[in-house]
Amino acid sequence: MPTPASICLLRTSAIGDVTHVVPLVRTLQAAWPQASLTWIIGKLERKLVGDLPGVNFVTFDKGAGFAGMRAVGDALNGQRFDALLQMQVALRSNLLSLFIKADRRIGYDKARAKDGHGLVIGERIPARTGEHVLDALGSFCEPLGLKQTEVRWDIPIPEEAHAWAAEQLPGEQPTLLVSPTSSHALRNWQAERYAAVMDHAAAKNWRVVLVGGPSAFERSMADAVLAACRHAPIDLTGKDTLKKMMAMLMRAPMLLTPDSGPMHMANAVGCKVLGLHAASNPNRSGPYSDRRWCVDKYNEASLKYLGKPASEIPWGSKIERPGVMDLIGVDEVIDRFEACAEHLGL
Repeated sequence: MPTPASICLLRTSAIGDVTHVVPLVRTLQAAWPQASLTWIIGKLERKLVGDLPGVNFVTFDKGAGFAGMRAVGDALNGQRFDALLQMQVALRSNLLSLFIKADRRIGYDKARAKDGHGLVIGERIPARTGEHVLDALGSFCEPLGLKQTEVRWDIPIPEEAHAWAAEQLPGEQPTLLVSPTSSHALRNWQAERYAAVMDHAAAKNWRVVLVGGPSAFERSMADAVLAACRHAPIDLTGKDTLKKMMAMLMRAPMLLTPDSGPMHMANAVGCKVLGLHAASNPNRSGPYSDRRWCVDKYNEASLKYLGKPASEIPWGSKIERPGVMDLIGVDEVIDRFEACAEHLGL
């Protein structure tokens, strides 16, 4: 099979999934260092990975609709790629792919395709079930004759971000970062329960830091958590950037979060994740490298809301129902915190 000279990757969002694409980029670069790589990506997501060396990034403005798609086509300036890796199945992304010219158009297998995906691709990745999202994305190199055997991120973090993180988290006191908000509201835990775990960590002499983005929704969740805390944590909600968050995660041994972008950012830099899973399957979308510290109530959620065990529902089904995250108890999260702290020797 000839070595492709040019490859276009289309994965515009979200933060966690974009993080999962980085090992694929590393795999392609290691195998074919001379190949030209172009990545079509969202505006926010580019702020996280847009400085990866050796990759030409083209930003897609999702809010601009059809004009945003046409802008991507204009930016590509008629370039034709040896291969397009169409790694997003949403209708908008399928339409966007029509502005990209490629000799080979590789997409998902039929079980994972939707919204007309099959109409815009010519080849499919191997049909598999039971895969983590990162492994599914990694398999996009297989039709090209490669196999992703190593998972490496090395996402660049600028010195100013490290300096900022060192100012916020000085010294050697162990830090628990708490990122309480997923963009999917039904994946979020109760503010009072976050506060109970944070108070426990503070009583164990951990520095507790609340983090999150600048949106009104995240501010409101942070305020609810702060109101419920007996020991006031440091509140950095809305004060960091994605790169500053990465730098903090490198300094903190542990992150408490639901299934969200920060979960996968943390995993990429080796920060242990106390993941909260009931609405989503941690074996599919949890922290890739180490899920020992997650609380997994996905099977209980399946039994309660769908009337059957998780083993009998389609892989990756979301159980985003009101109250599903209430299946996770405070004591179970504290248990995982203590086990992880012992593992870290803290």
